[in-house]
Amino acid sequence: MPRRTLLASALLAASALPVHADEATDLDRVTVSASTSRIPDSEAALPNTITLIDRVQLEQQLALTQDLSQVLANLIPAFAPSRQKLSSAGESVRGRQPLYMIDGVPQSTPLRDGSRDAHTIDPAMVERIEVIHGANALQGLGASGGIINIITKRAPKGDGRFNEVAVGASSALPRRDDGAGYRGSWLYGVKQGAFDFVGGASYAKEGLYYDGEGRPIAVSNVQGDLMDSAASNLFAKAGWTFDERRRLQLTASRYELEGDGDYTAVFGDKDAGLPATSIEGRPSLAPPRNLSTTLSLDYTDKALAGGFLQAQLYWADFEGRYGSSRWTDFWGPGTGVWDDQSQNVSEKLGGKFTWSRGDIAGLPLRLTLGLDVQRDETYQELLVSGLNWVPVTTYTSYSPLLQAEYRVGPVLLTGGLRYERGELEVDDYTTLPTYGSRSVEGGKPTTEETLPNFGAVWDVTGSLKLYASYSEGYTVADIGRVLRAINRPGQRVDNLVDLQPVVADNREIGLDYDDGRWNAHLAAYWSDSDLGSVLVYDPATDSYNVSRQKTEIDGIEANVALRVTEAARIGVAYAQTDGRYDTNADGRVDSDLQGNNISPDRAIAFWEQRWSDAVSTRLQASRAFGRTFRSRTGGDVRFDGYTTVDLQASVALPVGRLNLGIENLLDEQYITYYSQTVGADDDYFSGRGRVLSASWSHRF
Repeated sequence: MPRRTLLASALLAASALPVHADEATDLDRVTVSASTSRIPDSEAALPNTITLIDRVQLEQQLALTQDLSQVLANLIPAFAPSRQKLSSAGESVRGRQPLYMIDGVPQSTPLRDGSRDAHTIDPAMVERIEVIHGANALQGLGASGGIINIITKRAPKGDGRFNEVAVGASSALPRRDDGAGYRGSWLYGVKQGAFDFVGGASYAKEGLYYDGEGRPIAVSNVQGDLMDSAASNLFAKAGWTFDERRRLQLTASRYELEGDGDYTAVFGDKDAGLPATSIEGRPSLAPPRNLSTTLSLDYTDKALAGGFLQAQLYWADFEGRYGSSRWTDFWGPGTGVWDDQSQNVSEKLGGKFTWSRGDIAGLPLRLTLGLDVQRDETYQELLVSGLNWVPVTTYTSYSPLLQAEYRVGPVLLTGGLRYERGELEVDDYTTLPTYGSRSVEGGKPTTEETLPNFGAVWDVTGSLKLYASYSEGYTVADIGRVLRAINRPGQRVDNLVDLQPVVADNREIGLDYDDGRWNAHLAAYWSDSDLGSVLVYDPATDSYNVSRQKTEIDGIEANVALRVTEAARIGVAYAQTDGRYDTNADGRVDSDLQGNNISPDRAIAFWEQRWSDAVSTRLQASRAFGRTFRSRTGGDVRFDGYTTVDLQASVALPVGRLNLGIENLLDEQYITYYSQTVGADDDYFSGRGRVLSASWSHRF
C-alpha cells in the first residue's frame, strides 16, 4: 500500500527542542497510531485536519502547565480556551465536544456528561497526544467534535532498561501565600527478549492560584478545581511479543485527583467586573474528586489471513464527585435547607476488533473491517441522602464498520460506513423530592444510525496536497440531565424526544504544503446537525438544561511555520468558528451559539530558538479575540478578548535536564472565556497570573 498522506497541523510539524542521544531512539516516527486511526501504519484515518503532539512538544508545554486542557489550548487554536478548572465543560473542538481516550479506551461519559474527561491521567504517564479534528465515527459514540487520544509511555524498543525520574515545583510570581505546588514521578521500563514492561507512580500537590492583580482565584467548590488539590497516578503496561507477528499487551492505570478543601469561594460581581476570590474555609461536605481506573488488553497479529488484526478488550470505571450544594425545600415545601453532594458513576465494558488488509486482488486497495461492542452503565447519586439523582442508565451498542482506501495515481480515495445500533435501558424510577417525586415509567428506546465517510487526497506535487472529505459523528444528548429534571407526571422514557441521537457531520476542504522549510495548512469546514444538543440556561431552576435544536457551525483553520535557520523556527496559527442554532424550533437558525458551546476566534504565534546544543527556548503568545453573541431574544453576550504570553527554556545539565517555564509572562489580568460568556457571580473567575515553574528530569 502506498504511503498515506499526513494531513497534520503544520504548527506542530517539527520542534526546535534538542533531543538527548540516549532518548532519540525512543521517539516514534510521526504517524497516527492504530488505536486512533483504526488502520495500521496510518498517517491519516480520514482526510481531516490532524494534530500530533509528540513527547518533545508535550514536554515544552508541561514546563508551563500540568493542565492537559491548557496544553491542548496552547497548541490548537480550534480548541476552546481552558477553564483552568477540573471541569472541562465548554472546552469544545470546532464547537462540539470531543471524545477523550487513553490508548483507545474511551474516557468520556456521554450518558451523564460530568465534563471531567480531560483529567483522568497524570501527564507524567503520557508519551504523546493525537487529535483528529471534526465529527467522525471512527471510535463510535461521543466524537461529534473530534477525537483526543492520549498515548501512554512505553518500554524500550530494544533489550535494556531505564529509570526515569522527575521532580518539579511551581509558584505564583511574585510569591504569594500558599501559591506553590510541587510534583514528582518515577517510571521504570525494561525489555528482555519477548517480555517488556513499563510502570511507575506520580504525585502532585497544587496550591492556590492567583490572578494578574494578586487576588486569590476562587475555587470551584461544586464543579471541582485543579488548585488546592492533590493527585496521584499508578500506571503499568506489560507486553509479550510471541514472534514477529503477534503481541499481547496489558495496561492498567489508576488516577485520583481530590481537592484539599482548604478554601471556599467568595462570590464576585459580574456586572461590576469584580472576579470571585478565595478565603480560608472548609466545605460542609467532602471536596470534589476524580477517581479513574482503566484496564485494557490488546492483541495484534500482523499477518492473520494476510492482514493486520488488532483487538482490544477494556474496562473503565469512573467516579466524579462534586462539592456540596444547598437545596431549599429538598424534601418538599417547608422542609428547610438540605446540604448534599452528587457523584457521577460510570462503568464501561467493551471491545474493539479491526482487521485490515492491503493490495486486495493485486489492486492498490486496502479494506478494513471492524466491530465495536460496548456496555456503559451510568448513574448520578446523592451521597448524603442516598437517593439517585439520575437513575441507572445502561447503554449497549453494537457497531460493525467498513473502511476502504484506493489509490489512482496521485489521488487517494477513502470511504467507509459505520452502522451504530444502541439500546438504552432505564428501569422505572422516581425523581427527587425537589422535583415533586414524580414516578417515571422506564423503557428501552433504541437508536440505529448508518454513518458514512468519504474523501480524497490529491498529491499535486511532492510538497503540496489538496484534500476534501465528509464524515459523520454520533453521540447522545446528556441523557442524565434530561431524566433527572422531569417535573411533570405521567412521563415515559420511550416518549422523550431528548433521547434521540445527535448526529453531526463534518464537511472539510483543505491543503497542506511542506517543502522542508515552509510548512502550511489551510482548512475550511462546515458542520450541521438537524437535532443538535445545546445547553440553555433555565432561570427558574438556576441550571443549564439540554435543548434539542438545529445547529449550524462553520469555520476555518490556518497555520504557517518557517524554519528560518537550522536553529530557529517561527510560526502562527489561526482558527475562526461561527455557530448558530434554532431557538424556536421553526427550522431556521436564528441565534449565535453561546460560549459554553463554541470557542472564540483564536490566534497562536511562537518562536523556537536553539541557542546551543544545551540550551533552547520557546516563546509563544495566544490571543482570544473579542466578540458579541447575538440572540433572537435580544439577550446578547459580549466577550472581551485577552492575550497571554508564555516563555519556556530547556537546559541540558551534566546529569539530567532542567526545564523552566513562565506562564502568563506579562502577568495579564483577564477573566476566563467561560466565565465572561457563561458564568454567574459565583463562577466569575479570573485567569491565572504569572507563574514560574521549574522541573528536573533524568532517564538512566
